[in-house]
Amino acid sequence: MTIAEALEHEQPHLMPMPAAFDGYVESPARVSSTCLVSAARNRYSVPCTLAGQRVSVRLYPDRVVIIDDHTVVAEHVRASDRDHIVYDWQHYVPLVQRKPGALRNGAPFADLPDSLQRLRQALIRRPGGDRVMAQVLAAVPTFGLEAVLVAIDLVLQTGRPSAEHVLNVLARLHEGPPPERVDTALVIADEPIADSSRYDRLREEVGHG
Repeated sequence: MTIAEALEHEQPHLMPMPAAFDGYVESPARVSSTCLVSAARNRYSVPCTLAGQRVSVRLYPDRVVIIDDHTVVAEHVRASDRDHIVYDWQHYVPLVQRKPGALRNGAPFADLPDSLQRLRQALIRRPGGDRVMAQVLAAVPTFGLEAVLVAIDLVLQTGRPSAEHVLNVLARLHEGPPPERVDTALVIADEPIADSSRYDRLREEVGHG
């Protein structure tokens, strides 16, 4: 009997492969005021809404998973050395809505994606630029990071970046397809004309009245 024949003979009797063993070391931890939890002599960020609360930390060989009320709230690649701080800048987005100035020197925002970094550099020179940048970051949980990055790239090409411009592009990117054309027997007797002078005449008539 060949190996292939033996395999074909044995396959109906083989047991199904179980799921991989989920091996980790779990321990409780308290979230610091800077939204960090300690694990294996390193610190990892969690959403800022959990500051001061107790969570559960699952330490895997290659990653760190933080659990709150049986729900995964953060996951990081495990730091290979000691005394490192691993941030996820999206954990701090609600915080910058209250304190936009944190964007200037805040360590969590040192590793923003390239498009966000370029937008920040363009806005930081303007009065109130931090607040505008905070408005753009606030769109990430709603529209998703990839959509926001695409919108920022389109806005930066215009040379006049603003939160309103980014949000307008995002809305257009997410709008549905145009409605289907409906056949109708109705006919427009007078084609609409773009004539702003009509409004001036109307204002004059109202003023004289």
